Amino acid sequence: MHRKMLICPALFLLLASASAQTEIWKIDPAHSAAQFSVKHLAISTVRGQFQKVSGTVGYDPGDVSKTSIDVSIDAASVDTRVDMRDRDLRSPNFLDVQKFPAITFKSTRVEAAASGKLKVTGNLTIHGVTKEVVLDVDGPSAPITAMGGLRMGASATTKINRKDFGVNGAPSMVGDDISLTLDVEVMKPAAGH
Repeated sequence: MHRKMLICPALFLLLASASAQTEIWKIDPAHSAAQFSVKHLAISTVRGQFQKVSGTVGYDPGDVSKTSIDVSIDAASVDTRVDMRDRDLRSPNFLDVQKFPAITFKSTRVEAAASGKLKVTGNLTIHGVTKEVVLDVDGPSAPITAMGGLRMGASATTKINRKDFGVNGAPSMVGDDISLTLDVEVMKPAAGH
């Protein structure tokens, strides 16, 4: 019984120190962007972005498999630089932002892919439909001290078929395959702030 009493606190301390390695970083919306590109009439590429991105990243530099990513994108913040097209993208023809205000990504697995690269698997939800996708990530960069805290950056890319998510508008004009890029800067206060 005495041995059990010693093992339990030791196990607790081990678990506490292991979990202390994963640090929570907040996405800096002012220095992050979610961008997309899609073919128009199969002849040109239209590019756009979502202006509002937020979320958190749990990161352990000693064990990237403990990394967790939780991103939320305001669907109504879509911007292709053409007001009429943006209104259509917000409508029930495409994103239906009144009904589905957020596009989200939540990681389920993170693996090292190569030096300075990660492979992140997770659940992407668009238009109320959730599908598993894999993000190819460059980064994260080494942390630097700037603007009152620590900062890191990363860029993630993937391709999806919009019809898999029930986004079916203008099938003869808009391509089905969409390239997505998420450029994020994450931050956390420096010690003592």
